[in-house]
Amino acid sequence: MGIKADRWIKRMALEHGMIEPFVESQARAGVVSYGVSSYGYDIRVADEFKVFTNIYNTVVDPKNFDPKSFVDIKADVCIIPPNSFALARTIEYFRIPRDILTVCLGKSTYARCGIIVNVTPFEPEWEGHVTIEISNTTPLPAKIYANEGIAQVLFFQGDEPCETSYRDKQGKYQAQRGVTLPKI
Repeated sequence: MGIKADRWIKRMALEHGMIEPFVESQARAGVVSYGVSSYGYDIRVADEFKVFTNIYNTVVDPKNFDPKSFVDIKADVCIIPPNSFALARTIEYFRIPRDILTVCLGKSTYARCGIIVNVTPFEPEWEGHVTIEISNTTPLPAKIYANEGIAQVLFFQGDEPCETSYRDKQGKYQAQRGVTLPKI
């Protein structure tokens, strides 16, 4: 990126709708931080969670996903049981340019509590809400705060646009809204 990364992210978000809604500075007072950072953007988790449970003794199968594997929760706080996980989504909707690839990493505030965030890369020309997997690796219940930071997205710009984008491939998660379950 020829210009400072934080200015590039602001320009891409404001002029090209890359991130909506967009927070131009990093919000920090009393919350897990979110918004533009030095070389990335700290995303927020929405108040929609799918918390995995073994109440019905179902098998988690990516080819035949059983909705009885989880409980839906809509709240400002989500408690993830010990050694379990939840699916959630970002507040932000992304539109990734054709010459950009992102990598998303969990925030250190949660990692220091044994809470791991897993998100796959956002491919060139992918768009949608990001589905986030939040794992509680501890033997204790873990609290997640909706509408606050959950992970940081780092942006990598190629020297030229990719030959085949996610949109070109008609990717199965293109334009997803809400928490999106596995698809084949």
